[in-house]
Amino acid sequence: MSLAARLARPEILALAPYAHARWEPALERLHANENPWRDELDRSAAGLNRYPEPHPAAVEARLAALYGVAPECLIAGRGSDEAIDLLARAFLVPGRDAAVICPPTFGMYAVATRIQGARLIEVPLARAAGYAPDAAALERALDDAVKLVFLCTPNNPTGNEVEAALIERLAARLAGRALVVVDEAYAEFGARPSLAARIADLPNLVVLRTLSKAYALAGARVGAALAEPGIIELLRRVIPPYSMPTPTSEAVLAALAPAPLARARARIERLKAERARLAAALAPLPLVRRVWPSAANLLLVEWHDAPLALARARAAGFLLRDFSRGPLTPAALRITVGAPEQNDRLLEGLAAP
Repeated sequence: MSLAARLARPEILALAPYAHARWEPALERLHANENPWRDELDRSAAGLNRYPEPHPAAVEARLAALYGVAPECLIAGRGSDEAIDLLARAFLVPGRDAAVICPPTFGMYAVATRIQGARLIEVPLARAAGYAPDAAALERALDDAVKLVFLCTPNNPTGNEVEAALIERLAARLAGRALVVVDEAYAEFGARPSLAARIADLPNLVVLRTLSKAYALAGARVGAALAEPGIIELLRRVIPPYSMPTPTSEAVLAALAPAPLARARARIERLKAERARLAAALAPLPLVRRVWPSAANLLLVEWHDAPLALARARAAGFLLRDFSRGPLTPAALRITVGAPEQNDRLLEGLAAP
């Protein structure tokens, strides 16, 4: 029995995927109950009057090439959020199974687990150790009910990277009984290589990626789960057909062409430089208590007066994310690294008397 079959919900294993209309673009479509006329304002190449490809093979092939995996090891969806939801629905039995998260971290892991009716186990990051995962506490939390362990690296909102050795050790310990899900939404801004290259050696490893951050496609909502083919095939049973709209597919294929891809990589380097500049300029401000190191496109900053910092940022025309009431992020706000002129105006506003 495959790993996916051992870990999946029995209902998902027995599920027959939705039988969508045949996809044969060379033939005229009189089989899918579509409108035959395009609207005159429709600027898409394929036509919005037609359903998109049920599962976007060209997009998935391009994403697989970008992330260095075989196409059968990838499923695309609506941002990382859909992949998180698919994993919860496919592997967590309501009322029986559990997922582990390490707060403070991305909130969708907890939301998807709770929607599924599974138990949520929280193992807080060690603030005193730079928000590193507490390896000993994680080990203790891994009871027989755990089916998913979510780790975000670089982490949101703290910006730190998780040691690959810890992730690999967890995956080895949980081999055959749980999946380790590594969210690499911010990996392009860090220094460590993706763990996608370890999927063949660690079959219970799932890596999440997204085009929202580094590739400027947050509004298109495109993400991917990378895993061994059995897990991907199982997720295909759960994902709705036509989940990627035609304009999104066309935007992805355009954005990942050679010239736009080169521009995106140049912007990533600019953002990394701006991150360093912004962190260095924030640190000496009288209002700032601490700027945490970051490998993402964000900075977690602690303040002597967080409400005042929020008010000054708002007066300068900016919204910051407020984490100041969290027990592990006292007086902290998260700042997204902006363009140089935005960062300059923010710094000026925060320094205002």
